[in-house]
Amino acid sequence: MKLHAARPLSEASPDCRPPRRRRKEARPSELTAAALALFVEKGFAATRLDDVAARAGVSKGTLYLYFESKEALFKAVIEEGMVAALAAAAQRLSDFHGSAAELLQQLLFGWWEQIGQTPMAGVTKLIACESSNFPEVAQYYHERVLTRGRALLRTTLQRGVASGEFRPVDIETAIDVIMAPLLMLAISRFSLGFCNRKTTPETYLRTHFELLVKGLRGSSGEFVEFVEPLTGGKR
Repeated sequence: MKLHAARPLSEASPDCRPPRRRRKEARPSELTAAALALFVEKGFAATRLDDVAARAGVSKGTLYLYFESKEALFKAVIEEGMVAALAAAAQRLSDFHGSAAELLQQLLFGWWEQIGQTPMAGVTKLIACESSNFPEVAQYYHERVLTRGRALLRTTLQRGVASGEFRPVDIETAIDVIMAPLLMLAISRFSLGFCNRKTTPETYLRTHFELLVKGLRGSSGEFVEFVEPLTGGKR
């Protein structure tokens, strides 16, 4: 009987090849994406880890390999989305050499592009509705997101005041005034958006920016004309 040499594995029949395995390192991002969708759809309290595992197409045991609790999973969602976006904004702020008004515009529109127009904005509504029932989650959001966002705006306003571009203002109150309409815009996407308003988010942000700069410059400065957002956030 004539023996035939075995074919290399690469030439073997497709039926003989071992099944392809999903990359293990890809799993966490799949889980956080599924979790974000469910948190936004159902809320934090109503979302179960079983639901997240099913949405991601994995077993609950696999989910627990990466996240020990629903709170840990929520924190990972925040880190992957909002905290990463704020870190990128901080780098742009550090590299930016234009006026304080231009920097403020970059921050406002950068927030919309990276967070406001994405599903991540739904977390804002979730925090507003459920923070009293989950204080640990709310505290984490405050420390990792709101505090960092306020720091970016604080630096921008301080630059403007120090250079004489902006009039002296109560910095912390000014930050509140800047942030409140942004948070409302995010919340409205997942609650009041059905009202079918004709104002677009871009028009909303542009008007907000123009009113802010007019107030910040006061009688000491001329009204700043709006310019199209700069690509990459650099001058």
